[in-house]
Amino acid sequence: MSTQPTQPSQPSLTERRKAATQLDIARAAAELFAERGPDGTTAEEIAGRAGVALRTFYRYFRNKQDAVGPLLAGGGAQWRTHLAGLDPAAGVATALERSIADALTAADDRAVESLEWTRGLLRAAQDDPALRAVWYRVNQESEEQLVPVLARLAGDAADPLDVRLAAAAATDAVRLALETWAATDAPAEGPGSPAALAVHCLRELTGGLRLLAAPQNPQVPPAPPAPPAPRA
Repeated sequence: MSTQPTQPSQPSLTERRKAATQLDIARAAAELFAERGPDGTTAEEIAGRAGVALRTFYRYFRNKQDAVGPLLAGGGAQWRTHLAGLDPAAGVATALERSIADALTAADDRAVESLEWTRGLLRAAQDDPALRAVWYRVNQESEEQLVPVLARLAGDAADPLDVRLAAAAATDAVRLALETWAATDAPAEGPGSPAALAVHCLRELTGGLRLLAAPQNPQVPPAPPAPPAPRA
């Protein structure tokens, strides 16, 4: 079987418009949650802020917390796309680490804004079980979608269980890094940033995985020391 990356089909105009509408609604929900909290926000207010009818809101989302799903899932989708385009010859460990570091690096103002949206939503989720459920669902879906990407990178000889273990560890590394960072006031770059924390978490979580036992690429910098946990 060929290990060359396959080019994903391009979404149709209708699909792109649908995704854009969902993202507009997600951003409106995140803005209102930041201003008033989930409890102080209604679906009607989110629809109004997004400039869509209430029926359009419910066409895409079950409830107000569900509306932020596209915003939380966007970074994961970009990460998997980047990882899928990497050369399998680099090795799964190197590809995973590099792709996670790249995906969580605040390379421009837009990336910083996206991370700050995530920080605000994760803080709000601490007191909102429905919002936490959306976050956990987004991570579960991301893990499932990561499995075939890692399977291609690992090759046909890889044990499917090892691939699933690597997908679970990588997803949890990103989740834990973002949750830890969100609980602090650390900047989006440098020590204590999502990228630094995620690389540290990945190395700790995957230390015993056979699939990632190959030597690390020396061009990948060592993970910085993890910052102390925030005080309650």
